[in-house]
Amino acid sequence: MRQALLVALPETAGSALYGMVDVLGATGTLWNELSGLSAGPPLIRPRIVGLTAAPFDCGNAIPVRPQAAVGDDPHAEIVIVPELWISPTDDMRDRYADVMDWLRRRYAAGSSIYSSCSGAVLLAASGLLDGREATSHWGYQDLFRTRFPKVRFRPEPNICFSDPAGRIVTGGGATSWHDLALHIVARHCGAGAAVQIAKAYLLKWHGEGQLPYANLVRRQPHADSLVRRAEDWLAENYMAEQVVAGVVAACGAAERTLKRRFKAATGVSLMAYAQNLRIEQMKRRLETDAAPFEAIATDVGYDNPAFARRLFKRTTGLLPSDYRRMFRPVSDT
Repeated sequence: MRQALLVALPETAGSALYGMVDVLGATGTLWNELSGLSAGPPLIRPRIVGLTAAPFDCGNAIPVRPQAAVGDDPHAEIVIVPELWISPTDDMRDRYADVMDWLRRRYAAGSSIYSSCSGAVLLAASGLLDGREATSHWGYQDLFRTRFPKVRFRPEPNICFSDPAGRIVTGGGATSWHDLALHIVARHCGAGAAVQIAKAYLLKWHGEGQLPYANLVRRQPHADSLVRRAEDWLAENYMAEQVVAGVVAACGAAERTLKRRFKAATGVSLMAYAQNLRIEQMKRRLETDAAPFEAIATDVGYDNPAFARRLFKRTTGLLPSDYRRMFRPVSDT
């Protein structure tokens, strides 16, 4: 039987923690029971590891009873850091040094380390993701850009392999812990076991990734008043034909200066920011009305619908028609 340790902290999301406990603990048994087959042995033994072995409440006052404490240095082949209820500006570097040290020791000793959603922030704070690719919820990409520049953050996948051997794996946002659980079962117990547990729990592999769900335009906290004026102008005039020239004129600054300061403050170029505003408006229109995509593209500032379609697909991972089918309310179709 494989041993799995799930890290539980006061910030841990109970749904992800206990969802993983249930799925992993039922691997090898639940499918047989539901199918009327001979009982099979459990394939994974999940245990919760806390700061101490004392009971405590995690996020949303959900009670947790750890079976092990970090201070006891428990060993397991599988170590998982579930989702954490933390803000998109919380880098966690000021706490849980003992947990981070334990994670580093486990990795050095040969354990496979997994995180789901914002659990990757704890891995980043530990240094385990330095120089590696990683993912998390798309809402944390600016945190990684500003606080963890050594991490090559990828907001689009649901699963990201952070080292060649696959011994550090980060999962995307929220319920992408489903994808992570299926990967863990497949890797440590075989693809057949993963298929069975997916069927038993009706788990879906999110092959479309995170991009269709991501908000492309987020106002970053910064103190650059010139950039803030540019953001405000773009919010009202992103559909302008000469959008970059327009915002430069409105701000009364040299174009090179504005472009440099805008990229430094927001992490994206002026043109990319305008494109993101246009794509967000196209998404809202596809979600709410039946206008042809060509008309929507024209309304937001594109005179070439084919280019707009390619840009939409590259940015969201979906064709406009697929996005509409995915997100438009059923009552409107």
